[in-house]
Amino acid sequence: MTSSRTPRFSIRFDPWYRCMSRVVLVSPDDSYLELEAAAVRVRMGWAFRASFPRKAIVSAAPFERRPLSRGVHGLSGRWLVNGSGEGILRIALSPAQRGWVMGFPVSLKELLISLDEPAEAMRALTG
Repeated sequence: MTSSRTPRFSIRFDPWYRCMSRVVLVSPDDSYLELEAAAVRVRMGWAFRASFPRKAIVSAAPFERRPLSRGVHGLSGRWLVNGSGEGILRIALSPAQRGWVMGFPVSLKELLISLDEPAEAMRALTG
């Protein structure tokens, strides 16, 4: 987490994917979950972005399974935004929110996001 007034949690990247993501111009430095007083912002470079009110969060919990894929993947409102198979936090949203994948609008009901500090992010989201 950064030490600025607005807590920012970095998306976790495996070393091999960190290199690969830079090739397609998805910078790990521009990949994060940021908490503002009333809103949450999520970004993974140019590939994914979302901003939604904190009051839309139904729950935040660890996601125990380890997906094999990396990047931005989704279907029917469930989106995986990850650079690693570890440290994944599951955020349930209601009502569905708006996200953007490669510039296209998508419905966001559930966000699975790999974070360097998932436990701290979960406490900040639910506290």
